[in-house]
Amino acid sequence: MLITRLLTPLLATGILLSAPLSALAIAVYSSSGPSAASIQGSVNGFRSDLGTNNGVGGSFASGRREINWDGVPAGFSDPNNLPGNFFNSNSARGAVFETPGSAFRVSANSGVGTPERFGSINPSFPNSFSVFSSQKLFTAIDSNIVDVRFFVPGTNQPGAVRGFGSVFTDVDLAGPTTIEFFDFHNNSLGKQTVLNTPGVTSLSFLGVSLEQAIINRVRITAGNAALSALDGFDFVAMDDFIYGEPQAVPAPAAVLLLGSGLAVLVWARRKSLLPD
Repeated sequence: MLITRLLTPLLATGILLSAPLSALAIAVYSSSGPSAASIQGSVNGFRSDLGTNNGVGGSFASGRREINWDGVPAGFSDPNNLPGNFFNSNSARGAVFETPGSAFRVSANSGVGTPERFGSINPSFPNSFSVFSSQKLFTAIDSNIVDVRFFVPGTNQPGAVRGFGSVFTDVDLAGPTTIEFFDFHNNSLGKQTVLNTPGVTSLSFLGVSLEQAIINRVRITAGNAALSALDGFDFVAMDDFIYGEPQAVPAPAAVLLLGSGLAVLVWARRKSLLPD
């Protein structure tokens, strides 16, 4: 398990949140390998970092939420689309999805007439993709980009989390699959690359945690192309999402304006390799 522990200094005077960003500790949990066991240690470490799983509904001062797709009913699974607000409306966990593409889809369970693991899109996918938590996976349609925006669960009040992580399957190439983190002013807090393992049915995990809940949105880029029936691309699907409990974003009056520049966060590159 690769854990990167970083310090992000505030390099330019600008918009500060109610919590100071002058010394923001960051931990990155990252792993990849041929099986679920290859990433289990980093997933467990990230879960422990964020705290108790708060399940569905309600609002809590700490802890985490998880989406593993497996409870999505057949009516919202392949070949049907998943509403982008499903996990803030039907199953309130404070996450709303957006994409430059046309829709979102969760793969079908086995034995229901629709091929599992997105075999309806490409018949090779059931042999290329694996799962961390059985049986379902997630993807955007007509795009490889998914934005996850956070809200206080079950409401339209913008929220911020202190960490986000995702499981990916079949990340073959080093570089294209990434997660980028944004604050509620849409400033990028940094981008991390998901580790790859060449070959089919691999699993990868990337999770980033902060000391403070300032992440309002994440952008996931999965592979180098949208899932399709074509060949020759690094097609990547997603499994579990794990993220901190969404906290209410401060009102504009609570934000201190210092000068005209924006706060720029730079992620240092000091890394340490720890045993799994």
